[in-house]
Amino acid sequence: MPELPEVETVAADLRPHLVGRTIVGVELRFPSIVRHPEPFLFESGVSGRRIEALTRRGKYILMHLTGGELLVVHLGMTGQLRYVDPMAALMDHTHAVLALDDGRQLRYRDVRRFGRLLFGSEQELIAERKLPKLGPEPIDPEFSAADLYRRLHSRRAPLKALLLDQAVLAGVGNIYADESCFRARIRPDRRADSLSRPAVKRLREALQDSLLEGIANRGSSVDDYRDAWGEKGLQQEQLRVYGRGGEPCLTCGRPLASVRLAGRTTVFCRRCQR
Repeated sequence: MPELPEVETVAADLRPHLVGRTIVGVELRFPSIVRHPEPFLFESGVSGRRIEALTRRGKYILMHLTGGELLVVHLGMTGQLRYVDPMAALMDHTHAVLALDDGRQLRYRDVRRFGRLLFGSEQELIAERKLPKLGPEPIDPEFSAADLYRRLHSRRAPLKALLLDQAVLAGVGNIYADESCFRARIRPDRRADSLSRPAVKRLREALQDSLLEGIANRGSSVDDYRDAWGEKGLQQEQLRVYGRGGEPCLTCGRPLASVRLAGRTTVFCRRCQR
């Protein structure tokens, strides 16, 4: 699933091309990809609106439209957004096509259809439980180790489960949770309330470093992720534990453990992480 670095990369790619553009038409080739409102209301509501700004919140891309509404894209497991010439071949599993006033198109493609499109005001989408209330952004300079400690120290759940909880932190998923725990030398199955303040400080720094490195390398293409131009990221070449269960730890050489935590495969080093 695209996580914060991948979504940030796509948002940054699209921002200079979409901000200021007007959506002049909408074609829904798979209408149920729209989760709010009804597809016909989505089409009529989005058409004719100008994109005033494009931001990211957690794993969501937010297009701020005239009138105060949002066009929200969540890429799910395999979603892709492409800014293309209308003559470009239409790829299989393209579910939505937005025509723009510059003559180009924004296409949404999703093989597994776990992604979603939303339209409405932020208050409406939250009230309808289509847009969740999200925790702080882990790459925000204002988000401190003390903030993270307050979110963890009273929780008995495994650390990995809380890192994946979008109400605790926005944008972290399986890849960067495993990578951050390894960098911080903390086992992901540790109870969150067992972490000391120094350990949480290391974790805070590791989260920021892992995510910013992922952004700098344009994301991790370990599966279907591609940027807005259809290109792979490079961060998968830098991953130290994710997807490497049973392989030697790059620090100590011991085989990496692979377990299930919070329903997700989790890889860590039993020697280097405590």
